[in-house]
Amino acid sequence: MLIVATHNSHKTGEMKKILGDLFPEITDLTSIPGLEPPVEDGDTFAENSAIKALAASHEHTCAFILADDSGLEVDALDGAPGIYSSRFSGENATDATNRSKLLIEMVGKTNRAARFRCVVTIAKGGDVLGVFDGTIEGRIAESMSGGGGFGYDPIFIPEGYEETFGELSEEIKNGMSHRARALEKFREWWKENSKTQHG
Repeated sequence: MLIVATHNSHKTGEMKKILGDLFPEITDLTSIPGLEPPVEDGDTFAENSAIKALAASHEHTCAFILADDSGLEVDALDGAPGIYSSRFSGENATDATNRSKLLIEMVGKTNRAARFRCVVTIAKGGDVLGVFDGTIEGRIAESMSGGGGFGYDPIFIPEGYEETFGELSEEIKNGMSHRARALEKFREWWKENSKTQHG
């Protein structure tokens, strides 16, 4: 069994679709009552991803734990919101307030280049077994468009497209997203190492 170290059902659903039949069962922290998320006080996506994976792996020593930390980096904002993507608009941030704040800060900016970055960590029994990263380049839209996806998807236009992730189909997004690219590296690693890990 694989436990995804998140309470975000959108993220879990996306990971399940990307990983397909790699694991017979994939669940997340919503199925484990009482497990509080750790403080993500790392300075990078990799550090925060490891913090989440290790915290859950200490609680569930027999399970493989997969954690990701991801976010949006905007060149005109010196890489912000970065690791603060989920709480960009404050302590009570929502996807909608984060998008609104970002669009306001981008008013008048000619350089709209941005990228989504994701770092995935696999852990078991308090040990990190592997770290995998993925990015996708694109730009920030002038306004929100599309009701698909989650987070910043409706204002991010991936390179090579004119539509936002909120407008593109789930199949297209899951085939090229930052999370898909990180998970593809994990998938290849797992195929090569799963027998050793189970042994």
